[in-house]
Amino acid sequence: MTNKIITPRFLFITTVLLVAAITRLFPHIPNFTPIAAMALFGGVYYNNKTMAFIMPLLAMLVSDVLLELTTGWGFHNTMIYVYASFVLTTMIGFMVKKNVTFKSVAVGSLASSVIFFIITNFGVWAANNFAGGLAGLNTTYIMGIPFFAPTLVGDIFFNAILFGLFYLVQIKKPALIKA
Repeated sequence: MTNKIITPRFLFITTVLLVAAITRLFPHIPNFTPIAAMALFGGVYYNNKTMAFIMPLLAMLVSDVLLELTTGWGFHNTMIYVYASFVLTTMIGFMVKKNVTFKSVAVGSLASSVIFFIITNFGVWAANNFAGGLAGLNTTYIMGIPFFAPTLVGDIFFNAILFGLFYLVQIKKPALIKA
C-alpha cells in the first residue's frame, strides 16, 4: 500500500515551508517574514486540507519555540490573533488554488496582509482590555500603520520566492505538479 500523503510533492512543499520558517530566526525588519506566504502557499499546494492548515502553523510554532529559546521573544499575548490570521490566509490559499496565476497570488498576498493587519491590531487592543473603547481601537490601528508596509512588502517578496520557486521546480520536475 502506498502512502498518499507523503509524496515527493508533499516533501518538497514541507521542506520549502521549514526553510522559510527558519528565516524568521535571522535578523529582519519587524513584520518582514515569510509566515503569511507560507500559509498562502500551503493552502494552494497541499493536496490535503488538514495538512494545509497544520504544516504552516507547525512551522510557525517551531520557529516561535526557537525564537523563545534563543531570544526570549517567540511567545506573546497576541499569538492567537497572529495564528488566526494565518488560518484565514490558508483559506485564501484554497480560493487561489482554483486558478493559480500571478494575479490571483498577488491578490491573495494583498488580502492576507490586510487580514493580518486587521486581526493582529485588534488583538493588541483586546490584549490591553479594550483600552479606550472604539477610540482606543482606532488609535491602535493608526499606530499599526508603520508596520503595514513591511508586512505587505514581506508578503509579496516571500510569495514571489515560494510560488516562483515551485513554478520553476515544476518545470524541471513535472511529477511535483500533481501527486
